[in-house]
Amino acid sequence: MMLSKTVIINSLKGVSDRNLNKSIVETGGVREIKLSKGNVSLRIALSKAEGHETQKIQQQIVKLLKDKGANSVGFKFEQLSREEILKLGGSPDSSDIAPSLLNPNCTATFIAITSGKGGVGKTTIAVNLAIELTRLGNKVGLIDADIYGFSIPNMMGITTIPKISNGLIQPIEQFGVKVISIGFFIEDNGAILWRGPMLGKMLEQFFTKVEWGEIDYLLIDSPPGTGDVAMYLDKTIPSIKEILVTTPQETSAFVAERAGEMAVKTGHEIIGVIENMAYYQESDGEKKYLFGQGGGKRLADKFNVELLGMIPISQHTTKCEDGSIHTKNFQEVTQKIMRKTERCK
Repeated sequence: MMLSKTVIINSLKGVSDRNLNKSIVETGGVREIKLSKGNVSLRIALSKAEGHETQKIQQQIVKLLKDKGANSVGFKFEQLSREEILKLGGSPDSSDIAPSLLNPNCTATFIAITSGKGGVGKTTIAVNLAIELTRLGNKVGLIDADIYGFSIPNMMGITTIPKISNGLIQPIEQFGVKVISIGFFIEDNGAILWRGPMLGKMLEQFFTKVEWGEIDYLLIDSPPGTGDVAMYLDKTIPSIKEILVTTPQETSAFVAERAGEMAVKTGHEIIGVIENMAYYQESDGEKKYLFGQGGGKRLADKFNVELLGMIPISQHTTKCEDGSIHTKNFQEVTQKIMRKTERCK
């Protein structure tokens, strides 16, 4: 029998969501099926999308579909909504879903702050956007996902570490922003020698095991480039939006194009470009373009998006003791972001 979507659906009718005592087809849990040259990719929603039970379901599906001729089977698991579980006859206990940002009912706007290379001030941009979004009346979370270059705790002057309550990590709140960082869990600024699976597991904890509460925006300070973390975010949060950060140099903008191209290929929306270290402003108002001009504009034109702002060089860019730098610049950029994400207040 030739493998087809119909064959796959019929096979999945034999896979049960044990918490609901119904097949994953009956529950509407088969969200997406992709089939290409015998390779199958599935997006499956379960009443509890984690733990040993999910692993057993994954193993069962792999065996069923390989018996039908599949070469490989890939998965993305997500949570059935509380309403779906109750409608399917689930008990209040089975619908007691953890406050996961990956829950389909989550209404937060996800924005990744990305760049092509390090040293362009991407983290400074992420921190100040988060603070300014908070000042403008939003509830904001900030994830330091720059695994090898985490610096948000230091930049924001955070010296405490998160506590655990009811099995969930409590983010540190600073300047009104809820913050989580790998830096909280590394002793003495130690080196991290992790790759794909371990990185993905840590980021998954940040999305599913942190007590974020109600938030409007989740900003993610991504590592530069197109490595493991970028690929994890692509697979995990298909609705994520991106802001590209560059400096005025042509080389910086050229390298940042790669991050932009990845966003385009994965269907992510690029909100716009921010040019950092755009100029130095003398006390008399004269601007000196120390690193040249035009990198941000060229990058924005490349992807047909807006140049959201040009942030000048400042001696205060290393640490945000007062909560922000260049308040007027970031306020203008932040208002543009809110308009583009339809969250104007």
